[in-house]
Amino acid sequence: MTEHDRQTPAPARAPGRNRTGLARGSAPWLLPAFALVLALAAASVAVPLLLVAAIPAGALALGMVWFFRDPERVAADAGLACAADGVVQFIDPQTDGRTRVAVFMNPLNVHVNRAPLEGAVAGVEHRPGGFRPAFDKDSERNERVIWTFQTEIGEVTVVQIAGAMVRRIVPYLAEGQKVEKGQRIGLIRFGSRVDVYLPPGIAPAVEVGQKVRAGETRLDRD
Repeated sequence: MTEHDRQTPAPARAPGRNRTGLARGSAPWLLPAFALVLALAAASVAVPLLLVAAIPAGALALGMVWFFRDPERVAADAGLACAADGVVQFIDPQTDGRTRVAVFMNPLNVHVNRAPLEGAVAGVEHRPGGFRPAFDKDSERNERVIWTFQTEIGEVTVVQIAGAMVRRIVPYLAEGQKVEKGQRIGLIRFGSRVDVYLPPGIAPAVEVGQKVRAGETRLDRD
């Protein structure tokens, strides 16, 4: 088991609170960014020109706060929930009867991913690879974390795929843990893609080009 797998579960948050926090796993980026801003601001007392440099540094730090936002969500009432915010990039049938629904996340999307259905984590596999842009077909060989969930409708697979900008996926759960529909399962830092494999016989309710929200948009048809 690698560092990717050894993450403690996130503390439960009270339901129904309409608030936005910061994603677990964001500290290694946010802390240095704000430390740089404070250092430049402090140094500008002696060297006023450094205050000019503090402005873009501050803008970058605020941009990271926006990227790492983690809003509360209410899970879809019925069916499978989308695992990621973003746009449906493609939907394709697999040879084993499953259907893959791929959602591309741009840097403005929320990058915390969620479980599509209640069940148990049957597997968490980190697979190293390249770092092509997540919208590129060659991203099929990118670094990824493969989640296998045992659910009431069978096995559901979710694949977090790293993008070109930053090579880090941060899982929040470990194999054997129970999971609720819409529960946070992990974070991908910067541009990336998430694929959900629907079990055989389950048809997607979304279409290519549709905007979706993790935990809230229903992924399958009745």
